[in-house]
Amino acid sequence: MSNNITLSNFINGKFEKSTSSKMLKINNPATSEFLSNVPISSSSEVNKTVSAAKNAFPNWRNTPAIERARYLFRLKTLLDENIENIAIVVTKEHGKTLVEARGSVKRGIENIEHACGITSLMMGESLEDVATGIDTQTIRQPLGVFAAIAPYNFPAMVPFWFWPYAIASGNTFILKPSEQVPLSQQIIFELIDKIKFPKGVINMIHGGKEVVEALIDNDDIAGISFVGSTPVAKLIYKKAASKGKRVQAFGGAKNYAIIMPDADAEKSINNIVDSAFGCAGQRCLAISQTIMVGEAYNKFAKNLIKKTSNLKLGNGLKSNVDLGPVISAKHKKRICYYIDKALKEGANLLLDGRKINLDLLPNGHFIGPTIFNNVTPEMTIAKQEIFGPVLSICSVNNLDEAINLVHKSKFGNTCSIFTSNGYYARKFKHEIGISMIGINVGVAAPMAFFAFGGTKESFFGDIKAHGSDSIKFFTDTKVVISRWF
Repeated sequence: MSNNITLSNFINGKFEKSTSSKMLKINNPATSEFLSNVPISSSSEVNKTVSAAKNAFPNWRNTPAIERARYLFRLKTLLDENIENIAIVVTKEHGKTLVEARGSVKRGIENIEHACGITSLMMGESLEDVATGIDTQTIRQPLGVFAAIAPYNFPAMVPFWFWPYAIASGNTFILKPSEQVPLSQQIIFELIDKIKFPKGVINMIHGGKEVVEALIDNDDIAGISFVGSTPVAKLIYKKAASKGKRVQAFGGAKNYAIIMPDADAEKSINNIVDSAFGCAGQRCLAISQTIMVGEAYNKFAKNLIKKTSNLKLGNGLKSNVDLGPVISAKHKKRICYYIDKALKEGANLLLDGRKINLDLLPNGHFIGPTIFNNVTPEMTIAKQEIFGPVLSICSVNNLDEAINLVHKSKFGNTCSIFTSNGYYARKFKHEIGISMIGINVGVAAPMAFFAFGGTKESFFGDIKAHGSDSIKFFTDTKVVISRWF
């Protein structure tokens, strides 16, 4: 990455310094080391970017799909060569371990790889003689300019959920990275710049609320993708949909893991610990609630706490670290508030992550793994997304009670069951009512060629991300009925 102390936008095929005087400092959350300044761009800069993308659309739309794919093939090669560089930047700006960062970059690139198959993914259907002498076909056509508003928790990966499919389908695109973690996108766009997409096809603009509102308000934006908290997702969905835009807004989560007494003890505990505390709990697919059925608590709880207690906190760039910091001092304070509230409401604290002392990293935003039991559905900690390394345990008598407990949650992102019983697994799969489910899998994250997205207040929209759903979101299906005399 270039050593510019202030990041630039990428508009119409080139990097441009923002005209805004507003800047946000980016610091390493593990060390508080200053990394860069990011501009808080203005609405006029957004409108300029949208105009460039709109002007690029007609020629890009008419570029054959195979030619559009070739740009992505070349970019994938460059990205593969730079995985380690990007991962290091992700760890510095976000705090997650290098292993976690590396894995997230690879998962992101898989979307580029999948989008390279656009010549097959975008194909329509046809049927001859739907009636005598009448044929019908469907064709998929791009819609124009799309935009994505990305979250802080996976700064390199999440944008790849959207723009590769959008531009492969013939649309043009604008990315707004999270202003908290913009550095990895800067290095990715430096690689994009080397590929030399036609001007205006893929753009990036840094900023905050004003940029988001300007993207929603601009009539030349055909659709918006958002990943973040439920309140913001709901707001963006309502506002953008009211303007006739396509919207996919991914919100928060409160993910359950149901643990049956017959589960494989070691493998189940390893999966739960990795899911709950990986990335410091800052991921929408993290397990935050465990429901232990019958004798499961007596069998597994002690070992779960023991394994969690052995996790080592520190700078994610160090090889022996299991858990990095949370994103900011503000977020750490928020997590501690929920821990305090759980104690006041009667939850029992088994492991207190507030009591840590990292002498070598006194300015880092660290909070250790925290585990509660005796958590009831009425407690705040059972209802609200904490987005940190906090795990709650409750006990029920049977699988039906566990499933009913999951149904009561307003969230519906993911849910897992740990069992060795095929009947339990099938019953869970059939009845749970959640879009992404795991069977003996702690993080039920679909690969790029399967749909990604939740239900209830975890997702607002009709068409989700990844796979064939992405092609549906970024294109319009046109039906052609023809008869020749």
